[in-house]
Amino acid sequence: MKRFVMLALPLALVACAKAPAPPEAATPPAAPTSVVAAPAEPVSAIDATLLGSQHWRLEKAVDAKGQAIEALFARADKPLQLDFRDGRVSVSNACNRMGGGYTLTGDRLQVARMAATLMACTDPKLMALDQAIGKRLEAAQTVALRNDGQSQLTLTSADGEVLTFRGEATAETRYGGPGETAFLEVAAQAKPCSHPLIPNKQCLQVRELHYDDHGLKTGTPGQWQPLYEDIEGYEHTDGVRNVVRVKRYTIKNPPADGSSIAYVLDMVVESENVATSKK
Repeated sequence: MKRFVMLALPLALVACAKAPAPPEAATPPAAPTSVVAAPAEPVSAIDATLLGSQHWRLEKAVDAKGQAIEALFARADKPLQLDFRDGRVSVSNACNRMGGGYTLTGDRLQVARMAATLMACTDPKLMALDQAIGKRLEAAQTVALRNDGQSQLTLTSADGEVLTFRGEATAETRYGGPGETAFLEVAAQAKPCSHPLIPNKQCLQVRELHYDDHGLKTGTPGQWQPLYEDIEGYEHTDGVRNVVRVKRYTIKNPPADGSSIAYVLDMVVESENVATSKK
């Protein structure tokens, strides 16, 4: 306290003293040099191309105290995934598929009220996952993007929560184009097929289907044939017949002994347990 009084007292005396009038011929004192604050760095717009070129998978989520937000990791095998495309963000690997429009202003992300499918999940933690991610995305977030060999997206909320996502290039990015949409019926049983590199290869049996704009089947299905390539993202179960919507890409520089076509799962349209249905 003594130190405070000693410092404050001279200032008070100076303030009370009457300043002498300057001589008429005296040069006016130079104005004191003011300290000008450096201008803030401008906020650069987020690279929308990079944002849309990746699947963003949740890697880490912490609150303002640095504690892990466990509610966002209900599926250890399939982390939450964000995809940004055509002004919309979609969420997968929750209980339901979710999506909504978004806007980017500088480094600020604002997601509109999200819509979701209406599936019910038996695991209560998985059911709660929809609300846990939905309420966070619908709140304004500050966005940071990094692309130094490994793409990373960081969302920071006003209350200090930080969600970190790791990027994985989309099929469009990897294959250099939007691809062609096709519908394949996948038979319930795979069959042995001749493959130059894989002995005892089991190939999916597929035929192409066609649908109109109303989702109704049209025309005649194609012929059944073995599919020597895997469908990326598709897991087949023996005894289950599926109709899948896929993206078909042309591989620009395929290996000499590899296919020039790549198939990537878009969604499962129809599924039937053939073994059960025949009982």
